[in-house]
Amino acid sequence: MAWSVFTLRKENRSFGSLSLFLSKFYFILSRNFVYLSLHTSNPKTVTKNMEEFSTGTDPRVPAVKPDSKPSSLEEVPLEAASAAVSEDAEVDKDLLCPICMQIIKDAFLTSCGHSFCYMCIITHLRNKSDCPCCSQFLTNNQLFPNILLDKLLKKTSARQISKTASPVEQFRQALQQGYEVTIKELDNLLSLLAEKKRKMEQEEAERNMQILLDFLQCLRKQKVDELNEIQTDLQFIKEDINSVERHRVDLYRARDRYSVKLRMLGDDSSTRKPWSSSMDKNNSGIVSSSLNIRGGMPAGNLQNKKIDGKTQLSGHVSQRKDALSGADSQGFNQSGLSVARKKRIHAQFNDLQECYLQKRRQLANQLHIKQESDKNVIHREGYNAGLADFQSVLSTFTQYSRLRVIAEVRLGDLFHSANIVSSIEFDRDDELFATAGVSRRIKVFDLSMVLNELADVHCPVVEMSTRSKLSCLSWNKHWKNHIASSDYEGIVTVWDVTTRQSLMEYEEHEKRAWSVDFSRTDPSMLVSGSDDCKVKVWCTKQEASVINIDMKANICCVKYNPGSSNFIAVGSADHHIHYYDLRNISSPLHVFSGHKKAASYVKFLSENELASASTDSTLRLWDVKENLPLRTFKGHTNEKNFVGLTVNSEYIACGSETNEVYVYHKEISKPVTWHRFGSQEMEDADEDGGGSHFISAVCWKSDSPTMLTANSQGTIKVLVLAA
Repeated sequence: MAWSVFTLRKENRSFGSLSLFLSKFYFILSRNFVYLSLHTSNPKTVTKNMEEFSTGTDPRVPAVKPDSKPSSLEEVPLEAASAAVSEDAEVDKDLLCPICMQIIKDAFLTSCGHSFCYMCIITHLRNKSDCPCCSQFLTNNQLFPNILLDKLLKKTSARQISKTASPVEQFRQALQQGYEVTIKELDNLLSLLAEKKRKMEQEEAERNMQILLDFLQCLRKQKVDELNEIQTDLQFIKEDINSVERHRVDLYRARDRYSVKLRMLGDDSSTRKPWSSSMDKNNSGIVSSSLNIRGGMPAGNLQNKKIDGKTQLSGHVSQRKDALSGADSQGFNQSGLSVARKKRIHAQFNDLQECYLQKRRQLANQLHIKQESDKNVIHREGYNAGLADFQSVLSTFTQYSRLRVIAEVRLGDLFHSANIVSSIEFDRDDELFATAGVSRRIKVFDLSMVLNELADVHCPVVEMSTRSKLSCLSWNKHWKNHIASSDYEGIVTVWDVTTRQSLMEYEEHEKRAWSVDFSRTDPSMLVSGSDDCKVKVWCTKQEASVINIDMKANICCVKYNPGSSNFIAVGSADHHIHYYDLRNISSPLHVFSGHKKAASYVKFLSENELASASTDSTLRLWDVKENLPLRTFKGHTNEKNFVGLTVNSEYIACGSETNEVYVYHKEISKPVTWHRFGSQEMEDADEDGGGSHFISAVCWKSDSPTMLTANSQGTIKVLVLAA
C-alpha cells in the first residue's frame, strides 16, 4: 500500500481533475489485481476483496461508479487477460497471434496495444512499418515484452496438458509434487492395482488364445480343403489309370491279333515255298531221268543244281535273319525315343502336372453342363474328354525336342550394310515367303527352291523396291498375289506381286506405321497401327480409311481375329492389349493387363486364343471370349527390340535378343526347345564389333512343324521341329 499511496500522491500532483485521478487509480488497482491473482495461493480471496474495494463496501475508500466505456485502449487487453484467466483450460482466440494464427510465443506488445509473436512481428516489420491489425505506424522501438501474457499462456498450456493427461500421469505428477498419501491408502491402491493387473493379464491371455484358436481353425479349414482337393485329384488319377490300363490291354490284344495274322500270312508263304520247291525237285528228277534215259544232261549238272538250291535256301534264311535284326534295331530305336520322351516329361513334370489337373478339374466342373463332347474326339470306354485332351498335349509336347536346320538363305548385300529382316511371312498356299526390312526392298522366295537347291546364295523370284524402311508385311489369304506393307514414313501399301506394282497407297498416318494385317474373312479389309497413336481400318476399294481409332499410346501391333473381320486386337506402348469390336469403337470390349512393358506383338492361335509378346521378356496367352489370362511364358530375352512372334494351333515361337529362337507349347510355360543361330554368325558379329545380333522375325508354316526365322544380320533359316 506504500507504493500505492506514493503513486496516489504523485498522480494528485499531476492531474487537476478528481475524476481523472480516480479513473487512473482504478486502472492501477486493476493491474495490481491481475498481478496478485497470478501469485496468490487463493485467487478467490483477492477477487472478493477486489469486488468489495471496487463497490465501495470497504469503509476506507469511497465508492466510485466506473465508466460504461473504457477510458483508454489499454483496458481491452487487460479485460481479455482476465477473461482468459477465468476460462477453464480453453484456448481463447485472443491468445492466438494475428499473423501466424497459432498460440503466441514470446509475446510482445505494440504501442497500439496488440500482441504478437516476437519473430512474427519482427519479420513483418522488416517488410512494412505498420501494425498488422490496425495499420498504425510501428517500428521495432515501439515493441515491448508482454510478460503478463506470457505467464497467462504458460498457465493455459499447463491446464490443457493436465486436462489431457491420463489418470496415471496425473497421479504421478501429484506424487512428484509432494502429495501426502497414507500407508493404508497405498495398500488399498496396490491391491487395486494388483487386481487390475490380474484382470488385464486374464483378458490378454483370453485374446491370445482366441487368436490362436482362429488361426488353427483357419489352418484346419485350409488343410481340409487341400485334402479334399487332393482326394478328388487322386480319384481322378485312379479313374484315369484304370481307363489307360484298359485301353492299353485293348491295344496289346489288337497288336497280338495283328501279329497272329502276320504270322499266319508268313506261315502260308513259307508252306507254299517248300511245296513249290518239292514239285520243282520232282519235276526236275523226272526230267533228269528222262534225259538220262535219252542220253541227255549228265549227272554232274544235277549235283550243281542241288548245290544252287542249298545256296538259295541259305539266302532265304539269311534274309529272314536280316529282317529280324532290322525289326530288333527298329525296336531299339523306338525304345530310345520312349526314353527320351520320358526324360522330357520328368524335366517339365510340374507344368505337366498343373496342366493335367487343370483340365481334369475343369471337365469335372463342366460335366453337369456339357453332356456331349466334341464328335471329332475319339471316344473310348472309360476315357473322358479331359484325359483325352491332356493326352493330346502330352503327345505333342514330348514329340519334339530340338529344332533342325533344313535350309539357309543369306540376304547380305555388299552395297547395303543394313540387313535387319523386320518381317517374314508365308503366302496363302505356303509356297512363297516374303521378307522385308531396313533394306527398303520386298523379296519373295520360292520355298521349294530354297529347300532343294544347295547354293549358298538364293535369289528371290520377285523383288520390289520401296521408298522407306519397312516394318511389317501381310499376305492376303484370298488373293495369292496381294501383299500389304507398312513403312517408317507411315505409308501403308498394297502390292501386286505378279506385276511388282503398288495397287493402293494410304498416307494418312503421321508417324511410323509398325503393323499391318489383312482380314482372313474379308479380303478387301486391312488394319494398321502407328506411332501417331491411331489405328486405321482400310478398304482396298476406297482411297481413304473407313474407321479411325484414336488411342492414348503408340500402337505397336494390330491383328484381325481369324474368325471375324469385326474384331481386332491392338498392342500398344501402354503395356496393354485392347480388344475392339469395330462396330462400336467408342471403347474396347476388353483391355488385357499384365505386361510390364510395351506389347510388341499380338497373334491369334484360334478365334478365342490370343498370344502377345512384350519387351518385358514374357509371352502371354489370353482367352478373348472369357476375357481371362491363361498362361505366361518365360525363357527368352526381349527388352528393347522387336524379335518376332508366330503361332500355330499348338505351338508359340518367338525370337530372343540372344540370337536364339524359342518354341513354347501353349499349355506349358517353359520352352520346349530353342535354337541358336550358328557359330559363323557369331564370328561375323565379333569381326564387326557388334556382338548384339538378335532374332528379328519368325513365321510358322500352316499346320506344319516347319518355321522360317531371320535375324538382324539378314540370315534366314528354315527350321523344323525334330525328335
